Amino acid sequence: MRTLYTTTVTATGGRNGHVRSENGILDLEVRMPKSLGGANDNYSNPEMLFAAGYSACFDSALSRVIKLANVQTGETTVTASVSIGQIENGGFALAVQLHANIPNVSLEVAKSLVDKAHQVCPYSNATRGNIAVVLTVSNNN
Repeated sequence: MRTLYTTTVTATGGRNGHVRSENGILDLEVRMPKSLGGANDNYSNPEMLFAAGYSACFDSALSRVIKLANVQTGETTVTASVSIGQIENGGFALAVQLHANIPNVSLEVAKSLVDKAHQVCPYSNATRGNIAVVLTVSNNN
């Protein structure tokens, strides 16, 4: 891989701690969500941060695929739902549902564009074979 960009974030205190990027732009308290034993859902958590990164990255990959295909669409949106659960060996795993809305195209075209974006997106490439990822599409204006 030819590196194009690197960033660094440091976590202190794990799921009940703090994360801070090297440039200070990301500077958040993180806490365990209520469903995992936390007091409430008033803080960010690792799954939320992963969902934010994956949805933003996938929407960029989708935009690139749309541009290269010379397809006219409205503004796209990508929503990522990230789940955490326990697996058979007692460890934990993630699962992702990505929903892309691509206005002004048929559902068939939208599905094709999303499938292509899934091959381009760095998050998709990093997680392929390791995390269950379900893709859905819509074409609402």
